Amino acid sequence: MEKTSTDTLPLTMIPPEEQETVCIFGTGDFGRSLGLKMIQCGYSIVFGSRNPRAFSLLPSGAEVLSYSEAAQKSDIIIIAIHRDHYDLLTTLTEVLRGKILVDVSNNLKMHQYPESNAEYLAQLVPGAHIVKAFNTISAWALQSGALDASRQAFICGNDSKAKQRVMDIVRALGLTPLDQGSLLAATEIENYPLQLFPMWKFPLYFSAILCVFLFVYCVIRDVIYPYVTEKKDHTFRMAVSIPNRVFPIAALTLLGVVYLPGVIAAILQLYRGTKYRRFPGWLDHWMLCRKQLGLIALGFAFLHAIYTLVIPIRYYVRWWMANSTITRAISKEENPFSTTNAWLSDLYLSFGILGFFFFILLGITSLPSVTNAVNWREFRFVQSKLGYLTLILCTAHTLIYGGKRFLSPSSLRWYLPSAYILALIIPCTVLVIKFILILPCIDKTLTRIRQGWERNAKCSKSALNGQTDI
Repeated sequence: MEKTSTDTLPLTMIPPEEQETVCIFGTGDFGRSLGLKMIQCGYSIVFGSRNPRAFSLLPSGAEVLSYSEAAQKSDIIIIAIHRDHYDLLTTLTEVLRGKILVDVSNNLKMHQYPESNAEYLAQLVPGAHIVKAFNTISAWALQSGALDASRQAFICGNDSKAKQRVMDIVRALGLTPLDQGSLLAATEIENYPLQLFPMWKFPLYFSAILCVFLFVYCVIRDVIYPYVTEKKDHTFRMAVSIPNRVFPIAALTLLGVVYLPGVIAAILQLYRGTKYRRFPGWLDHWMLCRKQLGLIALGFAFLHAIYTLVIPIRYYVRWWMANSTITRAISKEENPFSTTNAWLSDLYLSFGILGFFFFILLGITSLPSVTNAVNWREFRFVQSKLGYLTLILCTAHTLIYGGKRFLSPSSLRWYLPSAYILALIIPCTVLVIKFILILPCIDKTLTRIRQGWERNAKCSKSALNGQTDI
């Protein structure tokens, strides 16, 4: 059976007489990938190259000419070459006059040059219409179908007609064009691919600091304290026991941190009596990082679940259970069944399992593919209503874990309470404030504010009328 090349199968069949010709300067990875994608979508492609006869990796059906000859074939030219080679375009000034030049270049670091590559191109070829596009799309994304977040293509330019033609090409390739305005936005667009997880820095730093603090805190209580007071070596706890305390505490704390900025924002709106004043910059950034904080919290919850599953096979646990059984058998000591302890144990496990289930559900609904499949009301219900339910279940799981030992003086070591108590501080604070906010008398006012009502609107209007009368 004859094998068919994907290079020659266009996704959108267009009659040859209706095919639009697009020129691509550059035969590198991105130029070839973009050319192949455009051929598959029904465009006629001509490549411009310094050595038209030296390239055999170009997609089938594409024509390869010199820069000058290729430029004459189309009025849309995609510049897929590095900025260092832009000087060669100055020799084509007359040929490129009036044409649309699409700059797809990026730099090696942010603010590498005084001006953006697109603005520099506009200075070299003043008679052309420069449009910045495609620089946030990778060659791999073009080859794999530009899935999920890779569909967005940021576009800017000073000529609206030129931008519109480029946006039509973007749509034809199955991408989503986002108009960012004039060419002044090119610097910001060129910085996008160079940003390394910009929304993850604060969550990662905060999580790392929190874990280090909790680990040191647990080491002081569970390793150093027994050694100083009883000369017992409990350093082995640093491998499993202490991490299995740090991870759930970090998970619950981060989950509380996810919902804390929401209640702070509500308090600010109630205090100000309006929703038309911006939140402080730190609160804005905090609210934008909630998704990342939640995903890190989910990761810690997963680690807690895995560590908990391996507890029965630990040497220390097996040794302790064997010795305990033998000791009771020799002393004929009975261990009567306690209904209260059975209830607490089952509730502890049940709340933990349900909390983990809803935690996973929150993580799944934050995925772009799932988010795009639900409307805003459904997304808000899951992230808000089910989110608070998750917080309640996980907080209850931790409270029951403490049981009768909660705030007991005997549990203090060097005046330091058990580590799980630290995990309850932020979640309990959030839940108490949230309970106050949903009281009918407060919730009604907050709802009116979020619908546009302002407490001082009448006073402002009277003052404005007084100034007008004067």
